[in-house]
Amino acid sequence: MAAADIHIEREPSRRPPSGIGIVHLGLGAFHRAHQAVYLQRHLDRTGADDWGISSANIRANRTLVDQLRDGDCRYHVAEFSDSEHVTLREITAIREALYAGPDGPDRERLLARMSDPAVRIVTLTVTEKGYFLSPGSGELLTDAPAIAHDIAHPESPDTAPGTLLEALARRRSAGVPPFAVLCCDNMPHNGRRTRRAVVSLARHRDGELADWIDASVAFPSSMVDRIVPAMTDADRTRLAGLGIDDPAAVVCETFSQWVVEDDFPLGRPDWEAEGVEMVADVAPFETMKLRLLNGAHSLLAYLGALAGIETVDAAVARPAFRQLLRHYWQQDAIPTLSLPAATDVAAYTDGLLARFGNDSLRHRLQQIAMDGSQKLPQRWLAGGVERSIDTADINVTALGVAGWIRYTAGTDLSGQPHPVDDPMAETFAALHRRHGDDHAALIDAFLALDAVFPAALRDDRRFARQILEALTRLESGGVESAIATLTLNASDRDA
Repeated sequence: MAAADIHIEREPSRRPPSGIGIVHLGLGAFHRAHQAVYLQRHLDRTGADDWGISSANIRANRTLVDQLRDGDCRYHVAEFSDSEHVTLREITAIREALYAGPDGPDRERLLARMSDPAVRIVTLTVTEKGYFLSPGSGELLTDAPAIAHDIAHPESPDTAPGTLLEALARRRSAGVPPFAVLCCDNMPHNGRRTRRAVVSLARHRDGELADWIDASVAFPSSMVDRIVPAMTDADRTRLAGLGIDDPAAVVCETFSQWVVEDDFPLGRPDWEAEGVEMVADVAPFETMKLRLLNGAHSLLAYLGALAGIETVDAAVARPAFRQLLRHYWQQDAIPTLSLPAATDVAAYTDGLLARFGNDSLRHRLQQIAMDGSQKLPQRWLAGGVERSIDTADINVTALGVAGWIRYTAGTDLSGQPHPVDDPMAETFAALHRRHGDDHAALIDAFLALDAVFPAALRDDRRFARQILEALTRLESGGVESAIATLTLNASDRDA
């Protein structure tokens, strides 16, 4: 669609003063389209001079840092409510972009910035795998090469937990009060999990330091929600048609939500005025979002990819997938939730379908499918344990697991190859080679992966049978036939 056919709203931003009060680890698209936008609104409203952001990439990708620096850390966020309406925002809240990845030139500069008393909050979006915690047990993965490096060389850390630990150690040594650590990744109890990663790593360095961090550092949890697809050449062409020539630009949906536990001993921005929900306990919000939104996304990712579908909107345009999601929400997910007061769950799930159907985003299923071994324990399996204990059917979860197992073979049901981007990809490939077409043996081998599956599901033979039945249906009749059989059987049971 031509730019002349699009309704454009431009939100101008003022250039904030240079003061930096927040360091962010994980300079990616989500951070730039979510936390930085909320800070931009705060700076525009208040003219504050102390809450600018220093954002650091600690992975092996320097390109984005260079792009931001070349643009004086200015970039644009394009918020699409649909293909005909977009709000363009210029973001200037990021005052500094650092590259502190492996052998990065800014590692010491990042640690010095985090040690600065002016920095009162450190936020993170490093994905689930960036905390190096076992998805099954929650224990620190001390055998991971990056964690082993941080244990041996704590002053030059490679990981987010190691970076937090070294900065906190320096502040303690200098008598500087610790910053608050705000995790913004999709994990249940993400503040507690971040604390566990940092404290567990500290135990390998200095027991007294570990005790100090555990007792003195605030790790509030948060829930973040905004669909931010990975940028594509098509997105850049579309923005160019709107007059935006910006290699660091981000495309996202209009909807945005942020729920934060209010525990910031050194102070924080007045986020409430920008729509952030400051609460005492974020758990009900994060569980609802993980199981309803993220759980549904994963169903679409694996089953949709197996059917040769490329994007979320293309999947939910098919009645079978919409029926699958509603069945999953009603049977597998909603019964496990303790919902926040006054939550209208029907309106929430209706809203999710509308958001998923936003065809202006072109949210690729392959992006959502990444790192399934890290995501599924929170999105499906924790709720599955609760339903299994109650002896309830979790047929949709079983179908999802069957779809994920088949997806990890590296081809769709038509034999077209796709990448399997997961820390355990080599393990999955070995299991597929070993067991071939013996579906029962393959499922048992996957269920035996204690890094992924909790014991209650590993030992549940009914669950294994449901996965086997679902995988057999997928292979013999395809995705939509498997969905139809599942929902038909459910209707017969409910009749």
